[in-house]
Amino acid sequence: MDQVISQDKAIMGASAGARLDRLPIGAFHRRVMLLIGIGMFFDGFDIYIAATVLGATIRSGFATLPQAALFVSATFVGMMLGSVVTGFLGDRFGRRFTYQANLAIFGLASLAAAFAPGMGVLIALRFVMGFGLGAENVVGYSTLTEFIPPAARGRWLGMMAVIVVTGLPVSALLGYALVPHFGWRIMFILGGIGALFVWQARKALPESPRWLQTVGRDAEAEALLGRIEAEASNGAPLPPPAPGIAVPLQPFSALFAPPLLARLVLGCIALIVINTLIYGFITWLPTFMVKQGLSVAQSFGYAVLMALGAPIGSAIGAFGADRWGRKPCIVVASALAIVFGAIYPFVRDPAFLPVIGFALTIPIYILVAMLFAIYIPELFPTEIRLRAAGICNMFGRGATIITPFMVIRLFADYGVKGVLAMMIGLLLALIVAVLVLGVETRQRRLEAIA
Repeated sequence: MDQVISQDKAIMGASAGARLDRLPIGAFHRRVMLLIGIGMFFDGFDIYIAATVLGATIRSGFATLPQAALFVSATFVGMMLGSVVTGFLGDRFGRRFTYQANLAIFGLASLAAAFAPGMGVLIALRFVMGFGLGAENVVGYSTLTEFIPPAARGRWLGMMAVIVVTGLPVSALLGYALVPHFGWRIMFILGGIGALFVWQARKALPESPRWLQTVGRDAEAEALLGRIEAEASNGAPLPPPAPGIAVPLQPFSALFAPPLLARLVLGCIALIVINTLIYGFITWLPTFMVKQGLSVAQSFGYAVLMALGAPIGSAIGAFGADRWGRKPCIVVASALAIVFGAIYPFVRDPAFLPVIGFALTIPIYILVAMLFAIYIPELFPTEIRLRAAGICNMFGRGATIITPFMVIRLFADYGVKGVLAMMIGLLLALIVAVLVLGVETRQRRLEAIA
């Protein structure tokens, strides 16, 4: 009896991380994944509806081309600010507060956008939506990181990326099916209603016990861990917690000194590169294809086909992260993207453009899973994780503001070759940064990485 009591005391004295990391994957983890994932899906959906909405507003005379450009810029400025602000709020007030607040922001703004009387109002509301969208990307991945055991963390976070990028083909198909009959406003209605539905469902999502312990709310962390363990055990004994790791709490200033500074620089470089790849190549594919001899209809059809490479690539990243490691997957995917990127400008037969484009899309979205979802959230201690991820995302989103101007200039001067040369240069920089500054996080506890 005394031995059982002693074991119980030892478990209660163990860190939240050690107790969460010993749990078998089960219904609790699936529920957390579902509740975070659905919100992240609508985040992806709302980001990707821009192309459909802008095309319809311009055709109807609701918007001009300069106004459409402002709409896009407002989205990314909002996302940039949302990323960094949510980092500070999430580390100060908790993950639960932050993911509920950002869902409410972009859900309500999306519904309001459906009733915008003019393009000026729509642009302002898109900025607000962008703020919420940028926040969701930071808090969603980081929160799931803190719940999943090390052996499965890469796979589960990668599958979250699959859910997010599925918003790309879904938004394209729904836009194709609904906008001609119901107008562009229907897309904002769908996104807003979906986000608010998830906001209600997410009330059942718990706070992160890891975060609770870092802010001294030990009693709340203990009560929550007890409930999680009771559900996870299903009446069977659980493995003992892993040995404790003494990790001093890090102040925000630690991000700007070794060893975390190197990780922060790597995170900023990585997200600048992947955002530029997405918004400097993937979103411009229809334009490139038209310039290479395809009709507008063919170009959009092929772009939708190639968009299917997004979930495939993210799924490969999800299953490769825990098998081969984060750094090898990032380096190999970058190398493959360089190879196919070098081939793409020299394709003369339009029939082969979607084939090479599809092959190029897959490694790019392997990188989306590896960088956005898996690697960056793992690199930093719990107490400053969201602020670090927010800063990295701020730089990444900032790159999307200037990328269109760079693409236009390079395309005008050098054609597709100029754009792809920029992409290849960025990928080479990513490979060097990962090899020099990166740490391998595969199968490692978050406290050990910190």
